[in-house]
Amino acid sequence: MTGQPISEFADVPSGGVWTLAGGRPIIAEPDGPATMLVPGESVLLLAVDLPVASRAKRIEALPFAIEDRIADPIESVHLAIGAEIAPRKYLVAVVRHAQMVEWVEAAEVAGLGHAALVPDPLALPMPGPAEWCAEAGDGRVVVRSGDGTGFAAPTALVGPAWEAAGRPRIWNLGAAPIGELPQQPYSGGGGGLAERLMQPALDLRQGIYARRAVVGSSWLKRFAWIAAAGIAAHTVIAAADAVMLRVIAERRAEDVRTAVAQAAPGTPLNGDLERTVVEMLPAPGAPPGGFVPAVTQLSRALAPLSSAVTARAMRFEGSALVLEVEPGAPDLAARIRGALQAAGVSGQVAAGADGAIRVSIAA
Repeated sequence: MTGQPISEFADVPSGGVWTLAGGRPIIAEPDGPATMLVPGESVLLLAVDLPVASRAKRIEALPFAIEDRIADPIESVHLAIGAEIAPRKYLVAVVRHAQMVEWVEAAEVAGLGHAALVPDPLALPMPGPAEWCAEAGDGRVVVRSGDGTGFAAPTALVGPAWEAAGRPRIWNLGAAPIGELPQQPYSGGGGGLAERLMQPALDLRQGIYARRAVVGSSWLKRFAWIAAAGIAAHTVIAAADAVMLRVIAERRAEDVRTAVAQAAPGTPLNGDLERTVVEMLPAPGAPPGGFVPAVTQLSRALAPLSSAVTARAMRFEGSALVLEVEPGAPDLAARIRGALQAAGVSGQVAAGADGAIRVSIAA
């Protein structure tokens, strides 16, 4: 997607599809709907089950539905709900507030405050199940997945992501190859860029970032957005305390029932659940099992790298959980080490002779 940068002295654009280059919009399709495509590297696109009837209820339930799938605190991110991509399953975007402020400001300065903000993976045609539609250029690859989500990543990381996704069939929408992966030229439908964006699968301009008619100076807008984000986050947290506690309690109770049913089939669970579980616990002094907590802790720490990490083996060695990771990008060991530190997990990361990475944490 190439074009010319917008000039400071140009007329304010009323439409067209724009993309960001160096933080400034450039035109990609003059005849398209007013849209600014933003880099998919900064947006997490998820397929989320939201089995509630109204949009208001879906918005209310969304933070609890994804809290275990993101690394950032929920109050630090903006959540946007998109199209229904399967029965009661919706496309959801997660992006940091600071990034949203930057994008909205860039759009306002360029005269595109009325434009939709769409992650660039969603500008590609949607392929079939277990397929990718991809486009490469400028050292990055943009991918639309068959489940309706998508992502963008440096070319060097696309191979591990493809392996982790189960080696989906790749349709190449552009002229540049998608790394060295098996691929075929895209010849399907989906229309051109302008047609695909007439009704985008998701627009990030929702909630506190919805379009507004009244605009002020750039620094005032920036301050207002930051303040609004903080106020909205605290208001939502305060208002949702009771709901959140109830939802978490119900979820934990269901998890306990599932675990008990697996560990002790036939155990009656229709009475006092707490008393039933307490009676099943080992006698005082018995060493607790550390495998499941350690696996959970390590999985959450590595969640931000899920597209780049492919597990080879997992085992217990003494009092440590050991995960062997397939060779990946040259900086993968450093990224894993950083992810552990960011999650507050104490562990060791070492690279083997064959490039595989050994991660060990205390259980």
